[in-house]
Amino acid sequence: MLIKVYGPGCSRCERAFTAMEEALRQSGAEGQVKKVSDVQEMIKAAVFATPVVEINGSVVCRGRAPSISEAVTWLMSALAQEE
Repeated sequence: MLIKVYGPGCSRCERAFTAMEEALRQSGAEGQVKKVSDVQEMIKAAVFATPVVEINGSVVCRGRAPSISEAVTWLMSALAQEE
């Protein structure tokens, strides 16, 4: 599972990244959380309001940091889709 958190590194982006790392740990899923702060990559991904959280290529959150429980739910849904 690949989780990308797009953002320039602001406090909301850092909270989103931390929430996704913790959610991945709590879910027991195998995967990687990657920070994407390169402006060109953000433009290619059509990111205009940060942070943006993407799981396996699907955007699940825009413009805010998710709660850990919300993020765990997204990860469990993504796992179910992989099966």
